[in-house]
Amino acid sequence: MAVGVFDSGLGGLTVLDAVARRLPDVPFVYYGDNANAPYGVRDADDIFALTCRGVERLWEEGCDLVILACNTASAAALRRMQETWLPADKRVLGVFVPLIEALTERQWGDNSPPREVAVKHVALFATPATVSSRAFQRELAFRAIGVDVEAQPCGGVVDAIEQGDMILAEALVRSHVEALKRRMPRPEAAILGCTHYPLLEDVFRQALGPDVNVYSQANLVAESLADYLQRRPEFLGSGDISRCLTTGDPGRVSDKATQFLRRRIAFEPA
Repeated sequence: MAVGVFDSGLGGLTVLDAVARRLPDVPFVYYGDNANAPYGVRDADDIFALTCRGVERLWEEGCDLVILACNTASAAALRRMQETWLPADKRVLGVFVPLIEALTERQWGDNSPPREVAVKHVALFATPATVSSRAFQRELAFRAIGVDVEAQPCGGVVDAIEQGDMILAEALVRSHVEALKRRMPRPEAAILGCTHYPLLEDVFRQALGPDVNVYSQANLVAESLADYLQRRPEFLGSGDISRCLTTGDPGRVSDKATQFLRRRIAFEPA
């Protein structure tokens, strides 16, 4: 039994790396749906079906708790999964809530009414599917009032990262930041709403400028998971082997993952 980490491709490795460092004694099974990446240009029904298929594969590996380390899947599929599909003995958690809790300075489980927060102007960078879902704005409204969110769909960035073309990815990031700043010239905070984007966090920071507080997900998700497992130790299980699975070509995915994380990552066929 292990904790599952699901992603449409390679971006979730940023979350896997953070949770593995935070919880070194917990085994993780990572599932990358590289054959169907990117999810950000797919419709909601397609994302839902692909996400359910991947989560079921992680259940086969003994992962009763699965983290959707994919903002697009969290935005387009998570609520529907929890309301209509998820068995009572399984848990699937998304990556939005830890980010919003950090932004609104709330603790886990704080269900008090929404209130005024210090940050008023927030830039959201995400895939087109995440932006169109408005899931971030919906979750934020549960916790905060009076926050203006300007969302920028960052088309092409995930494709460039998955293809290993970081020069193109960096150029696209600068272009998307410029486009957002034409609509919101002075954001106070920026949300990197895709787990691929921490690989380009320095580029986002440089383009946004020193006065913008940039929130990236991986470490926030790791802390939230540690807290969750402390309260729900039954999901820790007794496994001791971590694995990485992919629907794509294992050799090619392993090489790209190793390049991204600068340590050897070996993928097996899913």
